[in-house]
Amino acid sequence: MLDQTHIFAAVAGYVGRPEATGAFGVFRRPAAPGGEWTNVFAEKETHYVMVHPTNPDVVLAGTIDGIYRSTDKGSTFTRANFPEADRQIWSFLVDSRDPNRIYAGASPVGVFLSEDMGISWKALPDPGIPVRLTSPFACRVMRMAQHPTKPDTIFGALEFGGAMVSHDSGQSWTDCGDPLVEMSKQPHLSSKIVSETTAEGMLDGHALTIAAADPDAVVIALRMGLFETRDGGKTWQDKEAGKFSPTTYGRDVRAAPSEPSTMYAALSVAAASHDGSLYKSSDAGKTWSRFDKVQVHGTIMSIGLHRQDPNQVYIGARYDGEVFGTQDAGKTWSEMSIPGEVKDIYCVTCG
Repeated sequence: MLDQTHIFAAVAGYVGRPEATGAFGVFRRPAAPGGEWTNVFAEKETHYVMVHPTNPDVVLAGTIDGIYRSTDKGSTFTRANFPEADRQIWSFLVDSRDPNRIYAGASPVGVFLSEDMGISWKALPDPGIPVRLTSPFACRVMRMAQHPTKPDTIFGALEFGGAMVSHDSGQSWTDCGDPLVEMSKQPHLSSKIVSETTAEGMLDGHALTIAAADPDAVVIALRMGLFETRDGGKTWQDKEAGKFSPTTYGRDVRAAPSEPSTMYAALSVAAASHDGSLYKSSDAGKTWSRFDKVQVHGTIMSIGLHRQDPNQVYIGARYDGEVFGTQDAGKTWSEMSIPGEVKDIYCVTCG
């Protein structure tokens, strides 16, 4: 399967490093040993890249200017029929019922829908999420996850907004941020860096996921750690990642697509740091143990999981194009960093 797989990285600038220079966009390399990286899309800074789960010829790039689409496994990209210019796209979700239906999460906070596998897009109704703080950037829909057995229900992780949920396939949304704000009143969950409120850390949502083995448990990765809701976002519980990891800044969390009880979490020091680790849970997020065998030199921003091959797991760290991967379920790890000067990695994926 390695000879049929490519690894992708989405590279963009960062609001905290305006002086950063280097290449950006989408990078691709064969997963097989000896593969070399190519900057296959260098036109726009890119925050998210997704290989379509049922048609790997289709690759979508979420950029600072809408959505770009490839139909040749990422060799070339063209701008999709997207209704807005300069709208940032931060996430994608393919509807489990229909592979032609794809959701895209935007900044300022919004959701778009394609019903033709990413060729054309339309804006869904404004989610109406309240603005709870001022920050250097508009609120972002960083990740969406669909309930495994109630597919009309979709959750979204928001930076800075916490979370939201839709029970009608994205036509309307309910804010889930108030209970996170309430939790921030606890001293160990209070954090303020770029805004005026100590609720900032609990509203700093980066990713969320749902393990098929426990479909009513939604796990979200926040600045303050990993948290879980079992009642659709009405209440949240601290999963106390500090019991398992010396670093607790949650940047990514993903359920394994081919293993119902397996989850992975990327835990680092902070948004801009030089350390981090990848943790694995085999019991749908109840307990965690360190999975990687590498030393990163930047915050781990993303986890890339192969949809059919659980042996393949990749991580991308923020700085210096750092990418590491295992192709034997964690027994051995290889560095496969992007050569040359690049901006910051935001997403890695494979397919």
